[in-house]
Amino acid sequence: MTAFAFVFPGQGSQSAGMLDAWGGHPAVRETLREASDALGEDLARLIHEGPKEALQLTANTQPVMLAAGVACWRAWRAEGGGLPVAVAGHSLGEYSALVAAGALTLAQAAPLVRLRATAMQQAVPVGAGAMAAILGLDAAQVRQGCAEATRAMNNPAEVVQAVNFNDLTQTVIAGTKAAVDKACGVLKEMGARRALPLPVSAPFHSSLMKPAAEKLKAALEGVTLAAPQIPVVNNVDVAVQSDPARIRDALYRQAFSPVRWVECVQKLKALGAAAIVECGPGKALAGMTKRIDDSLASAAVYDPATLAQVKAL
Repeated sequence: MTAFAFVFPGQGSQSAGMLDAWGGHPAVRETLREASDALGEDLARLIHEGPKEALQLTANTQPVMLAAGVACWRAWRAEGGGLPVAVAGHSLGEYSALVAAGALTLAQAAPLVRLRATAMQQAVPVGAGAMAAILGLDAAQVRQGCAEATRAMNNPAEVVQAVNFNDLTQTVIAGTKAAVDKACGVLKEMGARRALPLPVSAPFHSSLMKPAAEKLKAALEGVTLAAPQIPVVNNVDVAVQSDPARIRDALYRQAFSPVRWVECVQKLKALGAAAIVECGPGKALAGMTKRIDDSLASAAVYDPATLAQVKAL
């Protein structure tokens, strides 16, 4: 059998009806019930019906994507899918990875990500922060452009940083709106193919998220974590941790630190994975995998048909 890793998507892959293809699969149904009970609301109905505007609210997006990723994982295991050599998750997806690895229960994770989402939204007023995807420049160039924009603003309140290193020529920046706009202009002058504003409500993973991280840290201290049963590569250090205290600290720092996704994929390969399988709605991470390292097989499990295809690999 080909050695493989599972990776879990984060915000941006959500859509109304994203689990409908599973029908009444027992693993999916039970996962939605468990997450709904943990939050005291009907997540299954929200996922099935939407509307899109409700799913795009950060406080809803993070719990529904957590539940969807875990549902697909449990369906995979229920249908005889094997264990990966390691797992990882993009931003919010790291919580799905930790549930899959047995470090967190879904009942623990759902309230944590709801708090994380709410705290992130409250950290910066709507409209004051922004994010943009920069295409066509490498990470070092994007960092340089952000530094130039910051110097040009000449105002310590204006912040822009590289926060998601998604593939070799796609990096997301975040910060105050004026600074992000300035950086987009600088980076276009440096040769960026596109500087695409993202439809998000907060500057995730920037230093502006530190107040949210402090609230998350307090909540994490009250949660009992277990040592993962599958290695989990974290976003913030690109490291595998088994000590619950170190896992807590990595989740705390992840909220205001860059997602080092290129390095995470490279680490999964170093751990022995020849294939990387995205587990959850969408195929965004599968596309990133091919752009990061085309020697890796790339696939996605998001419905019964794709589950069967990946098992056949």
